[in-house]
Amino acid sequence: MKNIAAQLKKQTDHLNVDQFIKFIFDHFSDKIALASSMGAEDQVLTDIICKNVSSPNIFTLDTGRLPGQTYSTIEKTNQRYGIKIKILFPPTDDVEQMVNSQGPNLFYDSIEARKKCCYVRKVIPLQRQLQTLGAWITGLRRDQAVTRGDIERVEFDQSNNMIKINPLANWTVEDVWQYISDNNVPYNPLHDQGYPSLGCAPCTRAIKNGQDIRDGRWWWENPEHKECGLHHK
Repeated sequence: MKNIAAQLKKQTDHLNVDQFIKFIFDHFSDKIALASSMGAEDQVLTDIICKNVSSPNIFTLDTGRLPGQTYSTIEKTNQRYGIKIKILFPPTDDVEQMVNSQGPNLFYDSIEARKKCCYVRKVIPLQRQLQTLGAWITGLRRDQAVTRGDIERVEFDQSNNMIKINPLANWTVEDVWQYISDNNVPYNPLHDQGYPSLGCAPCTRAIKNGQDIRDGRWWWENPEHKECGLHHK
């Protein structure tokens, strides 16, 4: 699998993002999908995919703790592009057991508790979906966080034993918003309220000018801990 990732990287290094997306979907056919958080980067990718791919495959994780604006963005996106984003849910029994044993806001208690909540609500449904695919697409960018500084457009996802595609790896936040403006891409209204990164409502907040982009996520933790378990090397 690592060899396949290296080969794909070499084959696509010269392609712009539209050409890259088309090549990747042609290569993996119906065995590739975009995992969308309904954030700005994923909305850009949704627009690019829908313009270049005849059968877009896009899913999102409904953790049960999402803000209302995110659900509105799902509906608006479906209407705009004539698609139906697949919504995945965590296993009910696991959520009930976790909440009843550790409380509904366990994520504030410790890093371990927060990661457990992320695992149950996000990682389990993601892994279930990835088992049906040969590759997955994310909106990760290198300048989003200290944990993402070395990502590539094509890489081997060791934790899931598959190919991971990050088409916007070398984009800046300015590139993202310029694309949204130029192409009239629908986006989550929370971005206009100072939310650069979107997740569950209790773990996401607006930031002030000059703050790091990840200061709005798990603000009670150190930067090197600010991943939910979805993204590993």
